[in-house]
Amino acid sequence: MTAKTGETARETGDFRCARCHEQVHVTKGHRIPRCPNCGNDSFDARYHEPANKS
Repeated sequence: MTAKTGETARETGDFRCARCHEQVHVTKGHRIPRCPNCGNDSFDARYHEPANKS
């Protein structure tokens, strides 16, 4: 699952930056921010949410 900055998170979870792999926690209904580490706008995975066992 990929996600972009500005999209609304459908579930609460930790998004991993596609460039530097820094994780950012986003709550359901909130907008996905740019990576706080490198400023990238793409995230390649979401972790630690109830429906995702990764």
